[in-house]
Amino acid sequence: MFFLANRVVVTGLGVITPIGSGRDNFWQALLAGKIGIDRISRFDPEGYACQIAGEVRDFDPADYIPKKEARHMDRYSQFVVAASDMAIKDAALDLEKVDKDRVGTYIGSGIGGIETMYDQYKKLFDRGPRAISPFFIPMEISNMGTAQVAIRYGFHGPSCCLVTACATGTDSIGGALRMLQRGDADVMLAGGTEASISPTAVAGFGQMKALCTDHNDDPVHAVRPFDKNRSGFVMGEGAGVVVLETLDHALARGAHIYCELAGYGANSDAYHMTSPLPGGAYQQKCMELAVKDAGLTPDDIDYVNAHGTSTHMNDQGETDAIKGLFGARAYDVPVSSIKSMTGHLLGAAGGVEFVATVLAVEQDMIPPTMNYETVDGDMDLDYVPDKPRRHKVRAAISNNFGFGGHNACLVAKKYAE
Repeated sequence: MFFLANRVVVTGLGVITPIGSGRDNFWQALLAGKIGIDRISRFDPEGYACQIAGEVRDFDPADYIPKKEARHMDRYSQFVVAASDMAIKDAALDLEKVDKDRVGTYIGSGIGGIETMYDQYKKLFDRGPRAISPFFIPMEISNMGTAQVAIRYGFHGPSCCLVTACATGTDSIGGALRMLQRGDADVMLAGGTEASISPTAVAGFGQMKALCTDHNDDPVHAVRPFDKNRSGFVMGEGAGVVVLETLDHALARGAHIYCELAGYGANSDAYHMTSPLPGGAYQQKCMELAVKDAGLTPDDIDYVNAHGTSTHMNDQGETDAIKGLFGARAYDVPVSSIKSMTGHLLGAAGGVEFVATVLAVEQDMIPPTMNYETVDGDMDLDYVPDKPRRHKVRAAISNNFGFGGHNACLVAKKYAE
């Protein structure tokens, strides 16, 4: 086992979400309980089982990317370039002074350019192979988001894309943490991005019976993590990117430090393509790995930012895992799911939800779980219903669990010299 020498801190935050883009807009929307779920506008959803989603409706790629370049990017890549721009500016990272050979990108997407794929398949079927764009493949492939960020800024450090479904953003941040700890880079941009509110994706998740289908006329109340009357998740889109630095690098340039990224855990249920292992045993072990990696114990954790998808098996398993981790103390640890406001951002969920976790640690404020009204059996933890809460957060866990049994957890803690 090698010795991980470098401490790693968070110095910049960038988000594109259905409830607001940019750190301050996003955070204030969370604390206000703003819900970004509405009828789908990107295509006509009539006839689809689920006709609602968390769309990003205030996004103009021209605000961040020259129009010619933007035309050659899928929406998921546009999102992550914009979120990275925000994160770099938030970190006050001087691109003229930083050693770009020591700056890397580790940004994943669970699905990649599915909107581009859908559009190009339509051209193929309607007009034949010569109608396909020469940019089809580089727009569609999942690594192009992280590549576009590296290309835009000339970052020559490690550039990686990992795909672990809904755990993608969390695993990407964890992978960046390891690179910084090992000394492979001084700065990493890390997170996740997704833009999959397209006909094939919505139809596919619908056919799996994973989506909420009984609130098409009442989208604000559709996502109900941990509530007895939950009936499935609602898709969202967006991107979440953080700037991570070795502590020495951040201190040398006088950076604002939000918190320390102290721990990461990952494992597999090895159980089923889409269903989590009942009982949450390996979700619990994943949290244990992250807490141990941080050099902490469960008694040091004051908040859990839950995966909280509003599906029956996930919410039950995650609750069981939290109870297993904390024992009797589980009832004293606030747990909340911001998916109740943003919808499920799939591969971007981990990036966006880690940003929320970072701000909770820095500001000692817990964002709420909206629409939690009725206790469901032994799912009886403190889910912080409907209103934010002032609460001392020494350290927090951010959970994300993906199809295929991918489990990933991060631990953020208050920075102390």
